[in-house]
Amino acid sequence: MADRYQQFTKTPVGKFLVPKLGLPNPVTLRRYRPGQPALDGPALLGAAPGGRLEKVVRTQLADAGIEVLTSEVPDQRYGALVFDATGITDPAQLREMYAFFHPVIRKVGACGRVVVLGTPPEKLDGKERIAQRALEGFVRSVGKELKRGATAQLVYVASGAEEAAESTLRFVLSAKSAFVDAQVIRVGTEGIPDVPKPASWEKPLEGKVALVTGASRGIGAAIAEVFARDGAHVVVLDIPAQGGELSEVANKIGGSALQLDITAEDAPQKLATYLSERHGGVDVVVHNAGITRDKTLGNLKQAGWDAVLTVNLVAQLAINDKLLKDKVLNKNGRIIGVSSIAGIAGNVGQTNYATSKAGVIGMVNDTAPKAAKYGATINAVAPGFIETKMTAAVPLFIREAGRRLSSLGQGGLPVDVAETIAWYANPASAAVNGNVVRVCGQALLGA
Repeated sequence: MADRYQQFTKTPVGKFLVPKLGLPNPVTLRRYRPGQPALDGPALLGAAPGGRLEKVVRTQLADAGIEVLTSEVPDQRYGALVFDATGITDPAQLREMYAFFHPVIRKVGACGRVVVLGTPPEKLDGKERIAQRALEGFVRSVGKELKRGATAQLVYVASGAEEAAESTLRFVLSAKSAFVDAQVIRVGTEGIPDVPKPASWEKPLEGKVALVTGASRGIGAAIAEVFARDGAHVVVLDIPAQGGELSEVANKIGGSALQLDITAEDAPQKLATYLSERHGGVDVVVHNAGITRDKTLGNLKQAGWDAVLTVNLVAQLAINDKLLKDKVLNKNGRIIGVSSIAGIAGNVGQTNYATSKAGVIGMVNDTAPKAAKYGATINAVAPGFIETKMTAAVPLFIREAGRRLSSLGQGGLPVDVAETIAWYANPASAAVNGNVVRVCGQALLGA
């Protein structure tokens, strides 16, 4: 559904009234198009003394076709500000953050990027742990201060994972992360094999097989399209009732359609057999299928509770167990769940839905170490307000609140969720495991 308010802000009347009345003025976000420059302007790179990432990051940015500056240039607008904070070992040294960002933060261009790189606090102790944890407050606040569609991210890179951070750095700096704002991402080393670079960063999933459930429309269809763009053969799955729309998606992307009710008792076995016999296994599994049965708890029938928990969580666990046990998921495979900010903050009338989506986060937490031993990863996205047919049915004032109560002042698009999932799916993201990243424009709801 079109955001009519955002359209109004672009009209002559809107351009006059919006600033006069102090109303939200959401910009048109820069989203990815094949062949476009990685950034709209150079990246200014800085580091605290003793930082361990500056040198490798400079190389990775140059490899991505990004012009790298290491000192301020008068009257220059920057596509990104990137700061290596791994050298900060004492809270007193946090002044290094101020010294780098204060003179240039107003020079971040439209839809620009701020990226702070640190060391996971849980791997440290003493004052260094405290100082590194403090980075989160800095980045979340900067995300709220930035204007014109710019975003801020914090990427914690474990010692030894410096080279493995490239796919994440490329993602957070690119237009693919348009609606991801003020997130904390961890790049680790536990149980992770050597991280392969894709033969082509434009086609990182070339030769891979990906499964997307709930793929007949909306976010699921967008995921399938982005995967196909990135080179994968995509198996799109949905219930038989959605067979017509599912076939349209499969035909559009040159993929395969599989009609299956994932809640059926024999669904995991049928799916495992299909993927093994037809495709020799699967490289990426996206659990996108989900339903809502919204009622306040006192009005919610047991059937509505059971249906939502079964589709959104229980069926996914059964499928994961089968694919891992029978080794249908290939080495360096990916499992990706779709949670929701409702699973983080809760929502009125959605006790069943929020419970299931919080359970998806629990699934990631529990499965990540097991997946690492298997040579795979599991992560999740947690979308906020995304413009779909489902949100178009939300009452007007609730819909407007969902759009405006974020740092970017607008709803996201299905492709924003799809691009984040594609980053997880990238073979070069093998060191990204156990993360839950919100795709919400830094919604003011929840953490």
